[in-house]
Amino acid sequence: VVMATVKGDVHDIGKNIVGVVLQCNNYDVIDLGVMVPCAKILETARNEKADLIGLSGLITPSLDEMAFVASEMTREGFTIPLLIGGATTSKVHTAVKIEPNYTGPVVHVLDASRAVGVASALLSDEQRSAFAQGVRTEYEEVRVRRAERQREVKRQSLEAARANRPVLDWAAEPATTPSFTGVRAYDETDFPLGDLVARIDWTPFFQTWELAGHYPAILEDPVVGESARNVFADAQAMLRRVVRERWLGTRAVVGFFAANSDGAEDILLWKDNGGRSTGAERTPIAVVHTIRQQMVKADGRANVALADYVAPVASGERDWIGLFAVTTGVGLDARVAAFEAAHDDYSSIMLKSLADRLAEALAERLHERVRREYWGYAPNEQLDNKAIIHEQYQGIRPAPGYPACPDHTEKRTLFELLGATERVGIRLTESFAMVPGAAVSGYYFWRKAAKYFGVGKIERDQVEDYARRKGMSVREVERWLGHVLNYDAR
Repeated sequence: VVMATVKGDVHDIGKNIVGVVLQCNNYDVIDLGVMVPCAKILETARNEKADLIGLSGLITPSLDEMAFVASEMTREGFTIPLLIGGATTSKVHTAVKIEPNYTGPVVHVLDASRAVGVASALLSDEQRSAFAQGVRTEYEEVRVRRAERQREVKRQSLEAARANRPVLDWAAEPATTPSFTGVRAYDETDFPLGDLVARIDWTPFFQTWELAGHYPAILEDPVVGESARNVFADAQAMLRRVVRERWLGTRAVVGFFAANSDGAEDILLWKDNGGRSTGAERTPIAVVHTIRQQMVKADGRANVALADYVAPVASGERDWIGLFAVTTGVGLDARVAAFEAAHDDYSSIMLKSLADRLAEALAERLHERVRREYWGYAPNEQLDNKAIIHEQYQGIRPAPGYPACPDHTEKRTLFELLGATERVGIRLTESFAMVPGAAVSGYYFWRKAAKYFGVGKIERDQVEDYARRKGMSVREVERWLGHVLNYDAR
């Protein structure tokens, strides 16, 4: 089995777990690692006479790369099965975007526990034909059902969606001026690893290990409780060493900028922080481009874009936006390499999963200090970790590439404004994955009205408008937003 995280993506915890499971069941796994170009995957598969190829990815651009690999496999005459996995992948996406590109069997593998059964069926002389045909028939049904559902969802023009945007009373909630403007960087002296442990959300940790349930109840679950307790005990033991021996370093950068929306979907960032942003002659130092919901909502709710949470230029009100990037991946690669050199895959995966949890904990801790100190719009906030995990605080911190702002390319502007690579050592791949992988970045929107939402599917008129605003071709925008298009860009 040749396995790889596709080009542009650095996330490999799930892939590595699948690899270990397959090896434990006597499969010969050739793991090519992360950010692997299509040509190397196919060349290796051909040279090694592979029986299966497995592709993994986490960020949404990886979905298109997987579809490209599938089409190249067809072009080069491959017939071996193709397995698809990763947190952002799904049976629906595999059926709609990937399977039609390949003439051989394509199977979405939900988790590592099912990988062995799928691989066994695909390599069995007795089962392969029936199994592959069954999957192909199932995926055709998935495509038909999805098309029917899409037809049932009513959408409207961008102009109509804009007319239905939320209306806020800007004067009723004057913006709080941050304690500093511009950009500041922090390290482990400001955010020690030990202080982050109490901020860890453990539920996603168990999901990484494919143990379903919420922490702490999962520890007493009648089905997975014993496994959960064992992996949790191992995690606690390693976490104590991580903190005590300083295996990982923390880095954070945050910036606050005067801002106004243009009254539609763009957020204009200003160089200075004084006065009111009313002059049309002012030139913004940067623009954050957001995307608006276009579905018709039966209950009459507004069609939201993130720009709606920032006072428009026409209001005459001064407003602010925050940007941030954090990592707990400093030193991670060296530790992982040492574990892998010792053939200790379990410890390698465990450390990566803990680094991810600590990165999210650092994002939570930084956001808490932003709310209470650095920006100070909620100085009297008193929330325990459970309340913070359930986002019971004021404001939101959406990230480019996620439901409220599905365009990963917006990270470029965010990173340039923060100087994230120079200040804290986080860089972007060509697909806008962050390196180190244990990293989080995004925006701060402060208003009480700001809530998380999903953009959903968008129409061609918004894609064309978005391309114009960003100075990109429609085809390029369609590439980056392929997962939210309500039409076939092909």
